[in-house]
Amino acid sequence: MKQLYQYLIIFTALSLCIICCDKEEETSRSFKLLTSHPWMSDSLLADGIEAGGPGELLYNFSGETNFNTDGNGNVGKYEGTWILSKNETLLTIDSDSLAGIATAIIKELTEYSFKITTVFPSQTEPGHLYNIRMTFIPK
Repeated sequence: MKQLYQYLIIFTALSLCIICCDKEEETSRSFKLLTSHPWMSDSLLADGIEAGGPGELLYNFSGETNFNTDGNGNVGKYEGTWILSKNETLLTIDSDSLAGIATAIIKELTEYSFKITTVFPSQTEPGHLYNIRMTFIPK
């Protein structure tokens, strides 16, 4: 009887492990919102001034933005990889086209609006950091 009881415990433990390990990870709401459709730039501000037009600081960020479920994507003309971190309040983008890894704070993410802020070093004024605010709408 004791041996039957031990087998029953082992069988139950293995069953629980299989059930728990087999369960697919749930996709977060933020991940689903980012990857559900392409986004279009709505406003690209540097120090509070629109900077998304031709020849302006953020021009290459304008246009379509895609966050693919495999972690690849693009923001305007910049292609690279992306991840959500810190309780999904930070978006980190790594691209060979950028001076380094860009980290942005997610200010809003809904079905209809995606807003981020970050800082960007000036190429012409050493020590100056631009305060960047980018807003996107669904395509």
